[in-house]
Amino acid sequence: MRVSLFVTCYNDTLFPETGIDVVRVLERLGHEVEFRHQQSCCGQMHWNTGYLREAIPIIRNFVETFYDAEVVCIPSSSCVVMIRDHFLKAAEESGDARFVSDVHDLLPRVYEFSEFLVRKLVVEDVGAYFAHRVTYHASCHSLRSLKLGDIPIRLLKRVRGLEFVDLDGIDQCCGFGGTFAIKNADVSSAMLADKVRNIMNTRAEVCTAVDTSCLMHIQGSLHRQRSYIRTAHLARILASERGDLK
Repeated sequence: MRVSLFVTCYNDTLFPETGIDVVRVLERLGHEVEFRHQQSCCGQMHWNTGYLREAIPIIRNFVETFYDAEVVCIPSSSCVVMIRDHFLKAAEESGDARFVSDVHDLLPRVYEFSEFLVRKLVVEDVGAYFAHRVTYHASCHSLRSLKLGDIPIRLLKRVRGLEFVDLDGIDQCCGFGGTFAIKNADVSSAMLADKVRNIMNTRAEVCTAVDTSCLMHIQGSLHRQRSYIRTAHLARILASERGDLK
């Protein structure tokens, strides 16, 4: 299968290794991965903060970039939710019938990374080895919007050498929420404190998730508390063959 990677602006700017890890996993499984250089942002930041008119050209660029892709794989549940829940609204707002039609055609071919592996490729064992104690944080978009359920956990449990440990309050938000963490800093910090306390109680070495935005928020708190626990996107673990995070 020829897979188009939408790396997301967040990963591309701050966590480029996430995209590299996705490519490693998919190529190991025998798929061809392409990166379309005209890609930019999904428009989520603009749309969620009320800049609807400004978001439409960004959304249009995404659709024009990937309109003929066999499948689009995205290592971010929040970006996938933006695409599935809001792209059609944006296209309709533009009044462009062709734009609306193109969005309709593209949506069924857009997948979050773990969802793509399990629901599309029907693969749970990707041939990974990672000899660490790992817990999993279910981000709000992955849990409530995409309804991934235990898909990421099923993938983790098939990783050789990995010891999986359940996280209390797995369904609780970490408090990031994009600009929510800035506009409601006190509430966000309280939510983060609860989440990190539960993570530390697992005695895991690594906390993983399908969204690097949540992991950045969590890692900040762990670092400030000088915790030994590290964070890693699910793709980093699934890409591992030697059991390390390098």
